[in-house]
Parts: sequence; C-alpha cells; structure tokens
Amino acid sequence: MESVSCSAAAVRTGDMESQRDLSLVPERLQRREQERQLEVERRKQKRQNQEAEKENSHFFAATFARERAAVEELLERAESVERLEEAASRLQGLQKLLNDSVFFLAAYDLRQGQQALARLQAALDERRRELQPKKRFAFKTRRKDAASSTKVDAAPGIPPAVESIRDSPLPKKAEGDLGSSWVCGFSNLESQVLEKRASELHQRDVLLTELSNCTVKLYGNPNTLRLTRTHSCKLLCGPVSTSVFLEDCSDCVLAVACQQLRIHSTKDTRIFLQVTSRAIVEDCSGIQFAPYTWSYPEIDKDFESSGLDRSKNNWNDVDDFNWLARDMASPNWSILPEEERNVQWD
Repeated sequence: MESVSCSAAAVRTGDMESQRDLSLVPERLQRREQERQLEVERRKQKRQNQEAEKENSHFFAATFARERAAVEELLERAESVERLEEAASRLQGLQKLLNDSVFFLAAYDLRQGQQALARLQAALDERRRELQPKKRFAFKTRRKDAASSTKVDAAPGIPPAVESIRDSPLPKKAEGDLGSSWVCGFSNLESQVLEKRASELHQRDVLLTELSNCTVKLYGNPNTLRLTRTHSCKLLCGPVSTSVFLEDCSDCVLAVACQQLRIHSTKDTRIFLQVTSRAIVEDCSGIQFAPYTWSYPEIDKDFESSGLDRSKNNWNDVDDFNWLARDMASPNWSILPEEERNVQWD
C-alpha cells in the first residue's frame, strides 16, 4: 500500500514538473520573439537614420552651394557698405548651416565647407579694405606720435615682452599638424601670459601645444581649437565655430564655447563650457564641468559670427567612451560644485 502511495506521489510530482516546464516554454518563446522584434526595429531605425542622413547631406550640399554662390555674387558686385553687410549676414547663415550639419557630414565634406567659408571670409575682408576711404597723405611730425599710434591695437596692461610672445608664429612643425595655412597659436612656452586678438583669430584653426604654467586669452571667433600636451595652464577662449580638442593635458582650467568638445587622455582639468552637442571624454580622469562664464566687450559679436546658438548649452551632458554602464555615473568626470566656480579670469 505504501509503495502504491509513493508511486502516485511520484507521478503527481512528475506531472507538476512537466506542467512547469511547459509553462516556461511560452515565456522563452515570448522573450525570443520580443528580442527578434527589437532587432527588426533596430535595423529599421538604422535604415531610416541612414536615409535621413543621406537626404540631409543632399539638402546641405544644395543649400550650401546656392548660398555660397549668392555670397560670391554679392562680393563681386559690392560697391557699397550695405551690400557688404548683406554678404556678411548671408555668410553668417552659411556658417550656422555648416554648424548644424556637422553630425551627419563626412569629414571631407565638413573640411571642404570650412575651407570655402574661410575663402569667402577672406574675400569679404579684402572688399571691406577696398571700400574704406583712402587716408589723406600727411607728414609725420614727431616719432613719438608714430610710436603712440602703433600701440593703439595693443591690449591694455600687456607688457612689451608679452606683446612679442603673443605675436610670435608657430614653428613649421606645429603648423603642419593641422595641415592648414590657417593655423595659428603658441608652442613650447612656460610661465607666460599669451594673447591673440579677434583680427588674428577670425575663422582660423588655433593650435596650442607644449605649454606649461601659461595663461592664454583668445579674443574672437576661431574655427577650431586644439590643445595638446599642456600642463597647469589657464585657457580663455571666445566662441569656436566648430570643434575643440584636448589631448594629453593635466591640471588646466578652460573656458570654451563650441559646437563640439572632445577630450582624450586628460586628467584633473576644470572646463567652463558652452557646447551645443554632447561633450565626449575618453581615457580621462578627474574632469569637472561647469557653465561657460568668461566674457569680454566684443563677445556678443563673436557669438553672432560663430553661428553658435547661445540658448543651447549641454555643458553637463557628457559621453564617456570608457564607461558604458547606463545605470551608474561615470567616475571619470563630474559636475564642478557651485562653491568652486568662482574663478578669477583676469
């Protein structure tokens, strides 16, 4: 009798396990079906994104070519300041179009657009000089007057030694790093105060390399900015039309405004940032971010020239390529506490 009871119990137990196994089958099938649908949706989204990028690229190419031709025509026929200002306004529109298209343009197309803008800006500056009224000829009576007129363009409070450093060109090797005749900047300097004015920077590529314990002030609107192998420096820069790159830097303080920020192999650096896209860090540690706070008299004009949208700032929206966990904050960057943001820029 006991054996019969045991047998019955064993049968019931086996039936329950079989039912449990059967109940798990639909769950596995359902999960597999969900994964399949997600993969189908992902591929569909990727295809749609590729088609959208292709359409955007075609739209950009057509719009850029049309507006560039309009600016060129205005510059060729410009016989008044009003026509030049119209050309300048449309050129700013071209710069904004390029800034807004940086995410889907190929690197070659982006570079071609930047070079075209640089040529148009140079042509605009040349036409402005041609339309300026000719200065009347006059003998210079005193050498002192000539010396004082030479100092008009100098920034107040800058000693002569800094003036000579500020205007010194980059070595040929440094200029070749970016492969452009539009490169300017500073290299291999220590414990100096360095400056460049808006007229020296406008839509040029700026390279700062091998600097230590320096303060660098860049007034104006550069095209790109690259900072490499720099230690214990303070960098203050006006609005950059496209990208800012940092590499192999440490213990620095920066104030930059740009379309895109990329930081590589950098540590213990504070960045006061205005950026319209998401900043990217890679192989970094101890990076702290805060909103851009630097200002100078002509900064509004430079922002307008840069094409950056001042109302859009993603200073605290950062992608860390070395930290893929979405449920935990990256240990490589953080928000600079408000009580530590009171930096003396002067």
